[in-house]
Amino acid sequence: MQIKLERIYTKPIDETGYRVLVDRLWPRGISKVNAKLAWWAKEIGPSTELRKWFGHDPEKFTEFAEKYRLELNQADFTTEFLEKIQTELRTQDVIFLYGAKDETHNQAVILKQYVEAYLKK
Repeated sequence: MQIKLERIYTKPIDETGYRVLVDRLWPRGISKVNAKLAWWAKEIGPSTELRKWFGHDPEKFTEFAEKYRLELNQADFTTEFLEKIQTELRTQDVIFLYGAKDETHNQAVILKQYVEAYLKK
């Protein structure tokens, strides 16, 4: 089983996996029914301050990634999130959904790397 990334605004590519929205804010214009989510893990998203500072500026992405990893390391919710994802991966793919337009420079990319590094331990 694997972790996949998918932009929530695109037509679902894979509806069979465990679909997790990893944004702190609910995406505009998306109904909760149409999102077909298993879980909205809003606490795992970057803090409001960090998100606003980043502003989806690709030039800030490396520093954003470092700061976001620090937040993940310090957040109480991270352990619960990692355990839940690990459990779901035993039986199905997990799909991290995000709202950002940039498919390369967003928190879901960092989170996927973070979770995969945790699972290799």
